[in-house]
Amino acid sequence: MNENIWKKSCHVSPSMITLDMCNLEQQCRLIEEAGLEMIHVDILDGHFSPSMPLGLDTVKQIAKRTKLELEAHVMVKDPQFFVDELIEAGVSQIVFHMETCDHVDGMLNYIHSKGIRAGVALKPATPLYELEYILEKCDAVLLMLINPGFAQMKGEAQTAYSARKIHDLHEMIQSRGLDTKVILDGRISPENIRTYGMSGEANIFVAGSTCISREDQKGSLKKLKALEDEINGTQP
Repeated sequence: MNENIWKKSCHVSPSMITLDMCNLEQQCRLIEEAGLEMIHVDILDGHFSPSMPLGLDTVKQIAKRTKLELEAHVMVKDPQFFVDELIEAGVSQIVFHMETCDHVDGMLNYIHSKGIRAGVALKPATPLYELEYILEKCDAVLLMLINPGFAQMKGEAQTAYSARKIHDLHEMIQSRGLDTKVILDGRISPENIRTYGMSGEANIFVAGSTCISREDQKGSLKKLKALEDEINGTQP
């Protein structure tokens, strides 16, 4: 883990499952060449979310072949097994869904004990008061802006209350004097990145097909890096 990378105010983190799954090593090279420093790893079990696009062994192999920081989003019914596998893979950060974890506080402690950043993810309708007693332990909180499921509903828009939830989480973090990172995931656009990056209300933006063109991946990634640099240049 490169601690200096995590100190930056804003990161664009391309989603691994929206890339060319047959050429992931080459795809990681494109991300590195663009100057981006993270990649978002979605782990799905086919139950919590109806698809299973990415295998754990693939993640382990990619982790050996890239300098990118791997930040993992565990979208599964029973997270312990998957958390252990990701720790073995050497990811830098793991966020898991608190809706599926019986002992959220204990899981945060467990991940931290392995020297890895830990946090929780919330489905769109999960209220922020669920964070009341654990926020101080979270290095990051991921807000899903669409319902879980890779392409479950084609063209599904971000929830109408997304902006309010992002703002309220930022206020909660600020009021407690924390450095918890806010991750936004789900139909993230360059406009979302600019709006919430410039305001400082979010820090890590999961970039999928709305941001990265399959016809011009290099150009898309370079534009995202330029936007990231612009936002970081405006933050204290």
